[in-house]
Amino acid sequence: MKNRLLFLAVNFLRDINKFAFLGIIIFFCLICLSSCQPLETQKNQVIHLTLWQSINPPQNRELFQKLVNKFNQTHPNIYVESIFQPEPQLPKILTAFVGNALPDILFFYPEYTGQFVELGAIKPLDDWLDKFSIKSDIKPNLIKGMEINGHIWSVPMHTSNIGIFYRPKLFESAGITEIPKTWEELREIAKKLTIDKNGDHRPEQYGILLPLGKGGWTVFSWLPFLFAAQGEIVTDNYPSLTHPGAIAALKFWQDMIADGSVMLSAPERGYEEDAFLQGRVAMQITGPWTLIMKSQVDHQVFPVPAGIIPATVTGTASLFVMKTAPEREKAALTFLEYVLSEEFQTEWTIKTGFLPVTFSAARSQTYQQFINKNPLLKVFFEQLSVAQSVPSIAGYSRIADSLGRAIEATLLGKSSPEVALKQAQERLEVIWGEK
Repeated sequence: MKNRLLFLAVNFLRDINKFAFLGIIIFFCLICLSSCQPLETQKNQVIHLTLWQSINPPQNRELFQKLVNKFNQTHPNIYVESIFQPEPQLPKILTAFVGNALPDILFFYPEYTGQFVELGAIKPLDDWLDKFSIKSDIKPNLIKGMEINGHIWSVPMHTSNIGIFYRPKLFESAGITEIPKTWEELREIAKKLTIDKNGDHRPEQYGILLPLGKGGWTVFSWLPFLFAAQGEIVTDNYPSLTHPGAIAALKFWQDMIADGSVMLSAPERGYEEDAFLQGRVAMQITGPWTLIMKSQVDHQVFPVPAGIIPATVTGTASLFVMKTAPEREKAALTFLEYVLSEEFQTEWTIKTGFLPVTFSAARSQTYQQFINKNPLLKVFFEQLSVAQSVPSIAGYSRIADSLGRAIEATLLGKSSPEVALKQAQERLEVIWGEK
């Protein structure tokens, strides 16, 4: 009997140990499950990205929001919030950097790339571009505006360039039957298009409008002539305003003024189209974003005439991935891949008049049908192959400011191109020496 009781007691204790052991296993499983649950939630959690942009006019901004919404609908784990930031954005961007409150994605201009690189605010994109073979689809002449110190720091969202709009009826009245293809031809027809009926040296009609001022538009409008003269304003990341090509380009503008065929715009208003639309000038330097494109007056456009080479300047808007956290940067790159897709590029460029930045979009049947029905826009599209980028080194804003002063002094007859550019170069050398 004692042995029997002892046997039952041992088995009872053994069963208790089994249940205890089982309980321990269940307990730890519950802990594991509870700890795994947040991981699963995190895995399925939506990554919220902020994107700052200054897209205008409002209808373009609305289209962009529509395309962002399409991305959000097809990427359930990523939500991009597009936030409009009226220009100028740069002070706010710098303030956000200091306060560690940068957006995840920034829509801005490539000429500020160097400044962002110096701050350490943006992520280099080389590895991502190489991994997904995206770089080969981007037009090569746009790559230059993305690169600094051997690395790529942004991708273009859209591009455009500058041409010369003209009034066909005024050309016809002046007996001009062919558009100018060289600087000298442009100079000659500008003289023919200048009409001073009463001889008071105040023409009722000028050949061409040139932008007066030292601001960004003046510099931007002059850059096609610099590039056409094979000139430079930056050499090896250093200002180079006295390059022979720069002197030649500024002297060409000075020569047209000496001919009396130039109307100078109001200061810092060289982008306004009133004089052109009213027939007081026959030609104006601008791009396809101009209101001239939508006007009822007769108008056509031709490429910027060649100097040593044919050239123009790109007007590009880029997307930067700001340094945040790896998972956020990865999500931002997914959005950039969408922006470079044929789907995005085709819809965005057809509805805005900008030009596609990828070969796949430009060669698509949809875009080719569109561009062939829009001959004015086709002029800018065909100029893409000779379009050059604005320099993107750190300190470009200072270079542009000094260059603008030199252009303004020359246009106003206060200085020769050589002296004006030399003085601008000397100012920059002082600034660079302080860096």
